[in-house]
Amino acid sequence: MKCSLVWFRFDLRLADNPALTAAVERGEPVIPVFVWSPAEEGKWVAGAASRWWLHQSLQSLDAGLRRCGSRLIVRREPTLKTLRELIVRTRADAVFWNRRYEPAIVSRDQTIQKKLQDSGVTVHTFNTALLFEPDTIRTTAGKPFQVFTPFWRTCLKSREPAAPLPAPRRLQGPKRWPVSVPVTALELEPEIDWAGGLRTAWRPGEPGARAALRRFINDGLCGYAADRDRPDVAGTSRLSPHLHFGEIGPRQVWDAMRSGVAGPYLRQLGWREFAHHLLVHFPQTPDQPLRPEYDRFPWRDDGKLLGVWQRGRTGYPIVDAGMRELWTTGWMHNRVRMIVGSFLVKDLLIPWQRGAKWFWDTLVDADLANNTLGWQWTAGCGADAAPFFRLFNPVGQGERFDPEGAYVRRWVPELAEVPARWIHRPWQAPVTVLRDAGIVLGKDYPKPIVDHAAARERALRAFGRMRKR
Repeated sequence: MKCSLVWFRFDLRLADNPALTAAVERGEPVIPVFVWSPAEEGKWVAGAASRWWLHQSLQSLDAGLRRCGSRLIVRREPTLKTLRELIVRTRADAVFWNRRYEPAIVSRDQTIQKKLQDSGVTVHTFNTALLFEPDTIRTTAGKPFQVFTPFWRTCLKSREPAAPLPAPRRLQGPKRWPVSVPVTALELEPEIDWAGGLRTAWRPGEPGARAALRRFINDGLCGYAADRDRPDVAGTSRLSPHLHFGEIGPRQVWDAMRSGVAGPYLRQLGWREFAHHLLVHFPQTPDQPLRPEYDRFPWRDDGKLLGVWQRGRTGYPIVDAGMRELWTTGWMHNRVRMIVGSFLVKDLLIPWQRGAKWFWDTLVDADLANNTLGWQWTAGCGADAAPFFRLFNPVGQGERFDPEGAYVRRWVPELAEVPARWIHRPWQAPVTVLRDAGIVLGKDYPKPIVDHAAARERALRAFGRMRKR
């Protein structure tokens, strides 16, 4: 009897999975497959935090499949070789998968599709990662967008996203299952267990994604417009890693948030769409600025200062709180991402690519499209980017968005007793205040590694030199 292979990638769910649904509808046995072949990811193989998440998510997917009478076949080999071997062993005559949009993966998938089709195997691919296929949204001149607002306006005027598909209740399996390796054989988890904070903060997998969506709709959605920039309150959805790994799809989120109050949040989904649109049409941007004049920017690639920033020891509390939250939980509030990014590239003049690489390794939601858009926006060198001369003042940002210092106190506990008036500028606090708080600057907490006002002037001079070249 013939069967169908469903090749899982970053679509690790059963509900609203068009590749899985289409395979089931053929009425033949379905064999779910996951192949770990990191060499095929090019420069952007999953970082350490992402690999930890992937391990948990694969285990969750396998558990969900087993509840449906199926299982996940896991392999660690080159993908084309693996699929061909499975096709021969199972007599599969069709392969189904959902598309990814990273440049190296697009090229790899095109090769695999052609070679399978040349051997007589039918290939079916689907879009489940995005609301709108990137190549279908164009300017009136037929070109890709580089400004968000008209891009999103065009998206909203196009066809309404389809309703999400239900998860299959039962999956017909083959009489004999092919050999699988355990998820542990992929060696995704760290040898030295540093992931305790991640385990405390997250519940990877489709059930965890559904729970996070329900929690946000019930507790956070109504206040999202006012609270989304406040790292001291639980005002965001924290759905980003679930969306990246496909444990929940954007159509499911869209369908669950049709009320008018959801508009500000759905606009954030629009930024996610825009990021993928840019990655597809400008595939060089993970490494190179979209605006080529920034190739001439006089960066100062200082490894020592980079390390201080990575460890959260800059002396600016809101920056250090963000970097420590990242190290502990694998995540950082979006407003704080902008603050720490601006500090790295503008206060320290360190290339944005260094920050993008660090985020790639430490974020559980490290997504190539979103990471690239965020860092190019912060550096002023991307599409619809903040002008370079817009430098975030870390003190002002902290006082505005963490006014009582609750966020800083959580992640920089040595400052816990500093009064709110001084918590974002402890170096300006009276000696008596610091003494009462049990702080000796330079010992218990570092002094600022740069003076922001002087750093701002230096950055503007560097920007001026770039423009003159």
